[in-house]
Amino acid sequence: MRIRATLSLTLAATLALTACGSDYPLGPEQEAAARSGDTSLRGAVTASGSSAQGPAIDAWRAGFSTLYPRAQVQYSPDGSGAGRGALLAGAVGFAGSDAYLSDEELADSTEACGPDGAFDIPAYVSPISVAFNLPGISSLNLDAATVARIFHGEITTWDDPAIAAQNDVDLPALPIAAVSRSDDSGTTENFTDYLHAVVPEIWTEEADGTWPSGLANENAKGNAGVVSTVAATVGAVTYADDSAVGEPLGRVALKVGGDYVEVSSEAAAAAVDLADRVPGRKDHDIALDLDRTTSEPGVYPLVLVSYHVYCSRYENEATAAVVRAFGTYAVSEEGQQGAAGAAKSSPISPELSRQATEAIASIDVGDIS
Repeated sequence: MRIRATLSLTLAATLALTACGSDYPLGPEQEAAARSGDTSLRGAVTASGSSAQGPAIDAWRAGFSTLYPRAQVQYSPDGSGAGRGALLAGAVGFAGSDAYLSDEELADSTEACGPDGAFDIPAYVSPISVAFNLPGISSLNLDAATVARIFHGEITTWDDPAIAAQNDVDLPALPIAAVSRSDDSGTTENFTDYLHAVVPEIWTEEADGTWPSGLANENAKGNAGVVSTVAATVGAVTYADDSAVGEPLGRVALKVGGDYVEVSSEAAAAAVDLADRVPGRKDHDIALDLDRTTSEPGVYPLVLVSYHVYCSRYENEATAAVVRAFGTYAVSEEGQQGAAGAAKSSPISPELSRQATEAIASIDVGDIS
């Protein structure tokens, strides 16, 4: 089995690395906490996927290592599509993805994950910011139609009447440089899903993790890539996980109903609370259907729900035990607060945490074929 071989190699590499350096990168306080942790859980799991989850994963790994100092989780932020592909190929123990598995991916997952396949657990919630570089301007009001026309290349300067009509600021006559993701990205899929849902007459393209090939935008890889490109380019604009956005960039407040809603953790959490489960899935699969077209006050619908995608079955108990423990910690109150502090994410609700914990506990061990 490919997962077992990969994990065995990773464990050997991890043990070799820790023999050469400290197991406690956060210092003596982490070391002291770890020495009182549960040393019965042992093993190493590799994962890959969402770059948006990167800061949260780092926080989860740090907290997890104090609870289980003999267990290791390694994560490579290669992008959501790459993470899902690696899981389906049996190359990683779990994936981070800013989009839940498609029906086709669910069907394909039985080869790597056994007869019940893989399943989705919401672990990380964050608003997606529309971020721009206009010196002296930290916030702009925009409706979805204007955002769609900017990224379609129909609005080409910042002093365009459509932008000016929504903002009481002096807008420069600068050309707009729209920057999109070059990789297969869950952030792109969520952004295009929002535009297609709210203004389908303008954004006619279906939601997809790959940016439409017919749109001649500048592009860069990962959240960090698009943000750094925009930070270096006056007049540029992009979409990115809000945790990646900082100075000198400004943020867009989106029009929802009759009001403009600023980016915030609370407004993103409100959007998730309105979501329904995707129909037709197994009980332990918690894929969420977000209402992008809501007019509820205080809700920011351009939100990213990022998932951990786990196998329902693993071939050995050591791997399954580490996956269960890490997954449970990530969706716990402690784990969610740790991610919020590190990544400005929105903690999932206690009820969603309970459902996620029960689903993760269902992971079993046995033959895959």
